[in-house]
Amino acid sequence: MTTEPMPDAAQTAGPEATSPLAAELETVQAELARLREDTLRERADLDNQRKRLERERDQARKFANERLLGDLLPVIDSLEAGLNAAGNETGALREGMELTLKQLLKVAADNGLTAVDPVGQPFNPEHHQAMSTVETDQHAPGHVVQVYQKGWLLNERLLRPALVVVSKQD
Repeated sequence: MTTEPMPDAAQTAGPEATSPLAAELETVQAELARLREDTLRERADLDNQRKRLERERDQARKFANERLLGDLLPVIDSLEAGLNAAGNETGALREGMELTLKQLLKVAADNGLTAVDPVGQPFNPEHHQAMSTVETDQHAPGHVVQVYQKGWLLNERLLRPALVVVSKQD
């Protein structure tokens, strides 16, 4: 018994059999290309979702203390007002208030809180709230002349606007 190599199906079936196999091959290749595209699209969607979730988590972490820090702002204001009212007095009470304020401001700064104290700066409606205007030659028009209450930013986002008096032209 001798074994001869078997002819492939396309050779034995004739030219008319080649056409359906080629068409089926093209169909399978097109389906494979579509599946590859779908897979790449799904991977990109998953990657975008992962990145979005990371951004949201970072934002939540950055502003998690927003309410607590906002509630502490009147305490800071009261300590500063008490120190201003005490004037040049010296003593243990003033020293204690100064140390308390210093510690509170350090904790606030460590958590991303920064003061907006804009005396002499141009009025910025995104960070300042104008309470009144005053005519003056000491400041350019549209600049902050006086601050009634400091404003605060939490990680560059406005937590409380500064209450200010703005200069106007004579």
